[in-house]
Amino acid sequence: MKAIKLNKIYIWAAALALLGCTDLEIEQTDSIFSDLSGEFGGVDAAASLTGLYNSVRGQMESQENVYALAEVSTDEFVVPTRGTDWGDNGVWRTLHSHTWDATHQRIKNTWNDMNSNVYNATAIIDTRSSPSAQQVAEAKFLRAYSMFWLIDLFGQVPFRTPDEGPEVNPIVMNRAEAYEFAVKDLTEAIPALPSPGPSAELIGASQAAAKLMLAKFLLNKHIYTGSGTAEAADMNQVITLVDEIKAAGFDLQAGYFELFTEDLDTETIFYTTSGVGNVIWNGLHYNQVTPDQAGGWNGFTTIAEFYDLFEGDPNINVPGSGQEERRGFVPTDGTNYGIGNGFLIGQQYDANGNPLKDRTGAPLVFTKELPGLLGNNERTGIRVIKYNPANGANANHKIVLRYADAHLMKAEALLRSGGDATALVNELRAIRGASPLANVGEQELLDERGRELYGELWRRNDLIRFGQFTAPWSYKEISGDDTKNLFPIPATAIISNPNLVQNPGY
Repeated sequence: MKAIKLNKIYIWAAALALLGCTDLEIEQTDSIFSDLSGEFGGVDAAASLTGLYNSVRGQMESQENVYALAEVSTDEFVVPTRGTDWGDNGVWRTLHSHTWDATHQRIKNTWNDMNSNVYNATAIIDTRSSPSAQQVAEAKFLRAYSMFWLIDLFGQVPFRTPDEGPEVNPIVMNRAEAYEFAVKDLTEAIPALPSPGPSAELIGASQAAAKLMLAKFLLNKHIYTGSGTAEAADMNQVITLVDEIKAAGFDLQAGYFELFTEDLDTETIFYTTSGVGNVIWNGLHYNQVTPDQAGGWNGFTTIAEFYDLFEGDPNINVPGSGQEERRGFVPTDGTNYGIGNGFLIGQQYDANGNPLKDRTGAPLVFTKELPGLLGNNERTGIRVIKYNPANGANANHKIVLRYADAHLMKAEALLRSGGDATALVNELRAIRGASPLANVGEQELLDERGRELYGELWRRNDLIRFGQFTAPWSYKEISGDDTKNLFPIPATAIISNPNLVQNPGY
């Protein structure tokens, strides 16, 4: 159980929302300075930092863009078309089937969002903005966090200084150069960041958050630099950073689904006040309702292979069916308005414990299998939910970084440097009510990260690091094409900046 209730929530003020650069073309409407002469006079560091946090908050709130690229492109989520619902000209289907191209809207939006963050952070960091040491550190953390996604998703990062007007084509850092730039940002930021333990203060950048992101960069270094093999020194640094995070008071905590509420816990390292309604309602059925919500949107689901990673009877998920805690359950007694936690399969129930029906009058039974990405009825597919609507759709506690991720990163670093990860993985499994594993190799560790971190943006990154992103899975059209490990640079960005080079395969 979470031991302490937050006595206040730090809400980012709705001040000066910085929209940044669309396709890196600076326009009067979205520039953070007042003219296009290239003469930069600085920004209001405090207001601009608030605006940057607000931008990140909005990006984390969306089920589209970075969430879609990181999750729907994997075996964790698929968004099948049901009749005409969720057709959307194929934007969801192509992500799961790996048939996207350089005109995909979610890809373009993510590119623009992260490049905007980088540019706006750079303006804050500039000495002409007169930022304090902590403001510089926070902006460097947010710049490195945004660059992580550009490096991970696209493999190259444009960079424009505040003095460069629209007539200047931004330089482009390759993956290894951008990695070094972001690692330098984090390394320089850590000493000047605050160092609170578990608290409401974690709505902003902290030493623990920066150390976790630095560890994540190091864990992926062999992918980003192209060396292909993790170096023992880097893995040792990951272990040290995680140990330092734990020494600051962060640790694993029992009560898995309670982590995704407003209550204080020892696992949250960085969170936002983003509403969580999108990730609640995007998969629930139209007839799954609460007093505040007229029903779900009946889209997102998972595939059988991912669901089968969890312990328990694979054909049922009601209380007492032998499942581990993280798989959740479907309540049969009206608990939480009849809406369960985790993976919802089989008959669903209302707030009074009565079996629900779909809009045609058929029993609302979520099936394990789908007929395909097309041709679905209202009931196909297991639904997934971590933030329960009983806690409110705007729970003010959307997790971005948490300690269980760091704990498993340490286990992976041990494994990649020749050590044994079994004890660390079993420590987590014991807290989550799962049976111990006899031994832990790469496959077991990848599976454990999937069970612990589903829906938290890390699945694609993990699959690539373990060499399985291009492996076949259900409803995936293209497998075995390693060029899919990177998304294309959006076509509009290629046109606007000749320094960009399209990624192979596009």
